[in-house]
Amino acid sequence: MIMQYLDNIIFILILGAGVGYFASNIKKAIRNIKLGKPSNRNDRKEERWKNMLLKAFGQQKMFKRPIPALLHLVVYLGFIIINIEVIEIIIDGIFGTHRVLAPLGKFYNFLIGSFEILAILVIVSVTLFWIRRNVLKLLRFQNPEMEGWPKKDANIILYFEFVLMSAFLIMNAADYKLQVLQYGHYFFEQGIVGSFPISHYLYNILPDNPVMLEMIERVAWWFHIVGILAFLNYLYFSKHLHILLAFPNTYYAKLPPLGKIDNLESVKKEVQLMMDPNADPYAAPAEDEGEPERFGAKDIFDLQWVYLLNAYTCTECGRCTDVCPANQTGKKLSPRKIMMDVRDRLEEVGRNIDKNGEFKEDGKSLFDYISKEELWACTTCNACVEECPVENDPMDIIIEMRRYLVMEESAAPPELNMMFTNIENNGAPWQYSQLDRLNWAKED
Repeated sequence: MIMQYLDNIIFILILGAGVGYFASNIKKAIRNIKLGKPSNRNDRKEERWKNMLLKAFGQQKMFKRPIPALLHLVVYLGFIIINIEVIEIIIDGIFGTHRVLAPLGKFYNFLIGSFEILAILVIVSVTLFWIRRNVLKLLRFQNPEMEGWPKKDANIILYFEFVLMSAFLIMNAADYKLQVLQYGHYFFEQGIVGSFPISHYLYNILPDNPVMLEMIERVAWWFHIVGILAFLNYLYFSKHLHILLAFPNTYYAKLPPLGKIDNLESVKKEVQLMMDPNADPYAAPAEDEGEPERFGAKDIFDLQWVYLLNAYTCTECGRCTDVCPANQTGKKLSPRKIMMDVRDRLEEVGRNIDKNGEFKEDGKSLFDYISKEELWACTTCNACVEECPVENDPMDIIIEMRRYLVMEESAAPPELNMMFTNIENNGAPWQYSQLDRLNWAKED
């Protein structure tokens, strides 16, 4: 009895393990994101929903570069739509049925035919993407931060998608031929079930022996579903986590005006007290105020949780770095690297928590990943934010780290220190007072 349902039991165990491991990793990601400071991004809900639909689902920003946008759209639709077929595979795997949704008739034929067309388009698209990265070697994929694992990760994903789509077509081709041969449970009284506009071209390549055909179909079936589960669990360790996180990331993105820089509440409060003629400058702070917050950001704990979500959502596409004026003029700054560094530090902190049950001080910070030279090269032009297809904000992270350097470490560049001194002494960034600024207008 058990042997009769052995395949079903094995399938249920693999499915449970795959989904369970994925859920545990997503739980870790959520925990890591929550290590950041609170940030209220629940205002203007209608605008946020619209932003998510246009930027995440509609991929609006991608179409600034039409050719890669169309290829990416094909892969994206292939990933979403073809995996509808996984529903049927899961039902068949659990209950030992075969093409359980076949009673849908013509609509089922339409679905299978559409899946096949999308599958071949995905194969073509990922092949072109591979050529762009490894043969044409587009410049934005050759930056120093893309060496090593990031380059391998991008290629692994392309191989994954190529092989999964190929397995899907081989599975269908073998299934189609077994239906024609009316072999075993592949025989349907109503005739051929499904439409096979692509896989039927493999008909003559496959063997005529039904036993061999069934073996090919079963191997491709298992490879396809186990491959999908492996891909699902690989997402957490890959830049392709953005497939899932792009939706919350675009919903919680900063809304216009994008260039607005938030004031530090602690500084704002002090200025308001200074400007209030009725305030007591010698008053002791309230007992329940606690310790003052750190100015700026030294580590991931000092960044808003939204920026940690940004780090996990980064696609490493390099569009931000491609338009960065500092990077274009040969400076060390790469906004893409900023996002990757924040994610690397966040993952390091996460592993620390996994090992110790809570975060144990390790003597490290974001400054072990991001240099001062990179931070001060930024012109705060907002080009990186404008270009990012998933609405990441590397500029605000840079500003927060600069704030820490200036306000906590007094480590501003000499040019800025001179400006600060002039503002303090002269009320202006220049080395002469405000009273002298209009002297030129008095001259004959």
